[in-house]
Amino acid sequence: MGALKKSLMTILGVTMVGTQLVACSSNVEPAKSGTTPAASGSTAPAASGDTAKPAAKPVEITWWNFPNFQPLDGEVGKYEKQIIAAFNKKNPDIKVNLEMITFEGGPQKLNVAIASNTAPDVIYDAPGRIIDWGKKKLLAPLNDMVTKEVQADISPALWKQSMVGNDIYMYPINTAPFMMAVNKTVFEKIGALDLLPLSKPDRTWTVAEYEKALQAVKEKAPDVIPSGFYAKSTAGDQGTRAYIANLGVSRFLNEDYSKVAINTDNAAKALDWIVKASKDKLVVPGAASLAAADVNDMFLQGKLAFTINYSAVLKAQNVPNKKVKFDDILLPFPTLDGSKPKLEPYLGGMAIFNNNDKDKIAASKKLIDFIANDPEYGKKNLIQTGGLSARTSVTGLYDDSEYKYAELARSFITDPPTIADGYAEIRTFWFPELQNALIGGVSGKAALDNFATKANEAIAKAKTPTQSK
Repeated sequence: MGALKKSLMTILGVTMVGTQLVACSSNVEPAKSGTTPAASGSTAPAASGDTAKPAAKPVEITWWNFPNFQPLDGEVGKYEKQIIAAFNKKNPDIKVNLEMITFEGGPQKLNVAIASNTAPDVIYDAPGRIIDWGKKKLLAPLNDMVTKEVQADISPALWKQSMVGNDIYMYPINTAPFMMAVNKTVFEKIGALDLLPLSKPDRTWTVAEYEKALQAVKEKAPDVIPSGFYAKSTAGDQGTRAYIANLGVSRFLNEDYSKVAINTDNAAKALDWIVKASKDKLVVPGAASLAAADVNDMFLQGKLAFTINYSAVLKAQNVPNKKVKFDDILLPFPTLDGSKPKLEPYLGGMAIFNNNDKDKIAASKKLIDFIANDPEYGKKNLIQTGGLSARTSVTGLYDDSEYKYAELARSFITDPPTIADGYAEIRTFWFPELQNALIGGVSGKAALDNFATKANEAIAKAKTPTQSK
């Protein structure tokens, strides 16, 4: 890592996305699709004393949901049923049919439903699929749900994951920055806690400090593997992307998403270091055949000091999965001089399929607004996801030091590559090149150049008319 530091110190540079905190109102006048989010006051007229208010037309909608909320009493879907019951107290004219889908079979089930024109009305998902649907014009724009206050209260990085051109297709709800985690208990046992950047409020640190921490584990805790890496599949690829990008002070894609930017000499040296570190027993051996879940499982077993794909959400979800008792502490990826890292955000939000029924779309927007903004359930729903609010003004949801740090670390969030044209194909080229480098088939530079060639072709092929103008 010392050699890596000397090679890379000359071209450091990190750009950050800032956010402003503003209050929000959900009482808005519809805005035209194709415009940026705009605020307005309520336009609902007061009821006349002589005119009876017409009865609301009953509407039935279907909500498909991945297990985005933690189960109640071990029952998947039980919390969602509570949401619907509370929603119906305020909207008795809207019937919501819930269907829970899994992360394993759900994507294919959605593909079949879309192909057969039986898509649900509402979905709670992530940008990878939602934005792809938006680009294919399968969704209803949500611009009329967003005021200027809401727009300012959510960072540009998160809005980039929620829009296609000027159309909003996902209403952002919960988020958390992806980062590293360390087994703090290991460092306490070997008397090396001072090697971690925990005394600094932002916990930023250098690659040299990181290397010292890895060496300490190797020397003083020989039964623990210092750090993890993996390249078996696309799962968890955000961890490997961010790890190499930060070690190599590089972006994964350029700022307009038109080309790959990770194939720099800096990032290549970082990948070469990971390959060598695996041989030197600083990084888990056999990473080419390990998946992200394998590495995190090793971490939960206490066999790994650092894992590279973690978040506040995963920390909460992993509590019952720990095989041994230890403190898992969030850390940002190290950079050469300890400057601010670039962290990719997890983002969850809701979208509406355009099933050519204006009443269903209107009812679906009411459900989304309730889930995101209800004075009582908005906060409860966030906590049940285990995530932070997509709004920077909503903080203090958890009385936990790691959640407080995760909120601070949101200032490190950068624009993610997940919204790039052709992203679904781009990511399939990433892990085979990592595998090739890990097994010694090619150098780090050759691996990243090979990836860039294939990924750039996918980006060019998938460019939408809107973005290519």
